[in-house]
Amino acid sequence: MPLTHLGDMPVETFLRDYWQQKPLLIRNAFPDFETPLDGDELAGLALEDEVESRLVLEQGETPWELRQGPFEEDDFAALPPSHWTLLVQAVDQWVPEVQELLHHFRFLPDWRLDDIMVSYAVDQGSVGPHFDYYDVFLLQGNGKRRWRIGQTCDSQSPKVEDTALNILQDFEGTEDWVLEPGDMLYIPPGVAHWGTAEGDDCITYSIGFRAPSVADIFTELSQDIASRLTNDQRYRDPALAPAENPGEIPADTLNALDALIQSHLTPEAIQDWFGRYMTAPKYPDLETEAPDDTEQGWTHTAQLERHPASRFAYCADGDQATLYVDGEQYSCSRALAECLCADIAPETRELKASAQSEQDIALVSELVEAGKLWA
Repeated sequence: MPLTHLGDMPVETFLRDYWQQKPLLIRNAFPDFETPLDGDELAGLALEDEVESRLVLEQGETPWELRQGPFEEDDFAALPPSHWTLLVQAVDQWVPEVQELLHHFRFLPDWRLDDIMVSYAVDQGSVGPHFDYYDVFLLQGNGKRRWRIGQTCDSQSPKVEDTALNILQDFEGTEDWVLEPGDMLYIPPGVAHWGTAEGDDCITYSIGFRAPSVADIFTELSQDIASRLTNDQRYRDPALAPAENPGEIPADTLNALDALIQSHLTPEAIQDWFGRYMTAPKYPDLETEAPDDTEQGWTHTAQLERHPASRFAYCADGDQATLYVDGEQYSCSRALAECLCADIAPETRELKASAQSEQDIALVSELVEAGKLWA
């Protein structure tokens, strides 16, 4: 179930006073928390070609050396006894028990969620003082990690040279906490932070949220609109008046250009692009295959389960909706879209009750066949 409180704090208070504003330490956020995987299992994932992984060595061949996976077993055997960290992205897509952690954060929109990165560090392992452009919850899974909170940063903040990591040259510590299993720290965008393992077997779960840059929004949206235009569509000025000065760009021309742009930059075009963009899969080249036990069809099962890598969202207009799944759009009833997006594992009887037409039933079957939903 989604969290209703962060510690003793209601979620509503957190969103009002902390979200994207200031850090928050939540002691015992997950009481009696036990890590779903250990360091050996995480290292096993880092051996796989399709899994994104990194190693950070504070005192490697260069200061703050970054190594990219996939790795070999010998790579881990050759590591020093301290001051290194293994990072594995999107572990929620590979480990069901990690994926279940996401359920607790559904007080925030699904389409804002990025993934769960898991880090394993030996004593004094760290990725250095840095800042992120996105919101992140840092849940301590095993061992202890010291977190120091620093200043607010931006793209102009000086970085350490000769490293592929965005290590800050200057770190101005303001808070200093040691987290134990079940403790969680929220860090808003732009706030410097520095985590260091205290002892071995330190595991931290980073629940990150998507934050496209404004530059990316303009670039991707304009390219999406442009992809649907033809070469025949051109700027035109059929009511052109004689030019008083041929070098002047008159206000009428700029007004006509603005009207041309706005004719394509419609609310419908923005919604269509945003829905597909924010549900696009993180790793689009990975195939999604349905389990083998779906021969009887989804209507004969008790419930369906969303594929761990799939993203669902919708926009509604009256009784109708546009459903977005993994960057694709579908038309359906509002009731069905709400049912599909309300629960990661919707019950079949609720889906049947929500379906308003044969088109709705066919859509669910299509999503099951495509591996977006598992029966």
